[in-house]
Amino acid sequence: MDVRKLTESDAEAFWNIRLRALRDNPDSFGSSYEEILERGIAGMAQGLRRRDSAPDDATFGAFDGTTLVGIAGFRREEEAKRHHKGVIWGMYVPQELRGKGVGKALLQAAIAYAKTLPDLEQINLAVVLTSKEARHLFISLGFETYGLERRALKLHDRYFDQELMTLRLIEI
Repeated sequence: MDVRKLTESDAEAFWNIRLRALRDNPDSFGSSYEEILERGIAGMAQGLRRRDSAPDDATFGAFDGTTLVGIAGFRREEEAKRHHKGVIWGMYVPQELRGKGVGKALLQAAIAYAKTLPDLEQINLAVVLTSKEARHLFISLGFETYGLERRALKLHDRYFDQELMTLRLIEI
């Protein structure tokens, strides 16, 4: 398995795996299947191009040969008072590959990338409480809970709570 930053040339594979993520786990993401479907491959290419050229953003993909089998995004907060923080977003590994090191490799790549950024002190993420495997992975790599956002996501008439987690890159 190879983990690398995605580029514009990965747009179609990225679009397809994002659609699968949103179809299989609609309660785990802020975006909807319909939003990503409407964005299309061209929209995904534009987003990858923008993140690839930004010094503090990256989208990582795990590949089994030439097949994209997992994704995770990282972005640094832009506002001056939040610039010491980054966020993991959009992490997804298909159910049949969970527990096989794909998610761990993606998260380790994102953390390693974040550690290269000057003055970045912590990485935050949010995980729905129903994502027990993801939560276990985050804890295994040093993330700690700092809060709970009740009713963070709403899908149809159901609400989903998110656990807020952080990984401190420097000691306070």
